[in-house]
Amino acid sequence: MALVVGLGNPGAPFTRTRHNVGWRVVEILVRRWRARPEHQLPPYRAWSAELGARTVHLLTPLTFMNLSGEALTAWRQRHGLEPGDLLVVTDDVYLPFGTLRLRRSGTSGGHRGLESIEAALGHRDYARLRIGVGAAEHSAALREHVLKEFEQEDEAAVDQVLELAADAVECWVREGATAAMNRFNRRVLKEDSTP
Repeated sequence: MALVVGLGNPGAPFTRTRHNVGWRVVEILVRRWRARPEHQLPPYRAWSAELGARTVHLLTPLTFMNLSGEALTAWRQRHGLEPGDLLVVTDDVYLPFGTLRLRRSGTSGGHRGLESIEAALGHRDYARLRIGVGAAEHSAALREHVLKEFEQEDEAAVDQVLELAADAVECWVREGATAAMNRFNRRVLKEDSTP
């Protein structure tokens, strides 16, 4: 079994913001794998699919980003979960736009969604795929930056990055973290494509 959690904020105003790239990757995988809807509870939406002999569950929290761990806790109460079976997909303002960074474990790096996941799990030993969304002009503008949509002219590049991130998730499921890190961690869409 594997669980892929795409972080984001619920509601139409947030759908295409930088903070919701994790959600968008899960939505790509739902379509790509023709995933079946699972039970839906107030804190999350969930689907499942078969990849080879492995069942993969896909989850998008319906809590706000800072409370993502509540959705994970509710899902785990029904399914259980081994630490090595979890991959969290999220945005990262400290990575250049188009960069993917997969790690087996690590710190939250100040990301409130990851902090909430860590609090729910009680440890940091879970994989995370960070998607570079470009930096804010200064730290005071960080919150506003992640809640902004990408520029219209950058949407084609964003779609390409998210498809690449979905490829990285699929590699993690099929071949494991080492293969996914080797194949995708050095990938940058284009050096000059920062929004």
